[in-house]
Amino acid sequence: MANLKANPFFQSLPLVAILRGILPSEILPAAKILIEEGYRFIEVPLNSPDALMSIKLLVDEYGDEAIVGAGTVTDQQKLIDVLETGAKLIVTPNMNPDVISIASKRGCIVMPGVQTTTEAFTALSCGASALKFFPAEVIGAKGIKAMKSVLPEGTVCLPVGGVAANKESMQEYLDVGADGFGLGSGLYQKGMSLEELKSRSHAYKKAWLGTQK
Repeated sequence: MANLKANPFFQSLPLVAILRGILPSEILPAAKILIEEGYRFIEVPLNSPDALMSIKLLVDEYGDEAIVGAGTVTDQQKLIDVLETGAKLIVTPNMNPDVISIASKRGCIVMPGVQTTTEAFTALSCGASALKFFPAEVIGAKGIKAMKSVLPEGTVCLPVGGVAANKESMQEYLDVGADGFGLGSGLYQKGMSLEELKSRSHAYKKAWLGTQK
């Protein structure tokens, strides 16, 4: 299992940029903006158009500067397809033990989606690098706090879903033990201009830095 807390990228900005719906022709300019803002975790969900092509482009161009890979990796075949691109980030909406175990053994950072304590413990036993609490707006800070209280010390917890680009929204989760966040539609939406992505990515980074003061 990759030690995510010891990763310098995670220590500097523990925000995962989720680019759902992005096109291969858009991925490199978008990634350039994110990397310039300090983002080092970039995810292309597999239900995006030609997602594997976008991921391969990311790996080839920014594989040394960021940890890039796929989201919505729901089964083994999808995982195998992603691993062939050289991706090192695997994010799932579900808790598939085989996906977690295989990806972990291949040296990937694996962030499986969980909603229950049972799912959380199973994911960790399979080698999860972090737990993606999804959808966070349904689980809520109170739910995450309750699960966090029984999870092993040092477990990395990332709420995903409904996190706004302001200090207050993030602080609610950080106060109950969250370590970072996955940023979806609040950060990027299909067809968004590069200017809007830059503005939103900067706003989220500013909000995160505000929680660290």
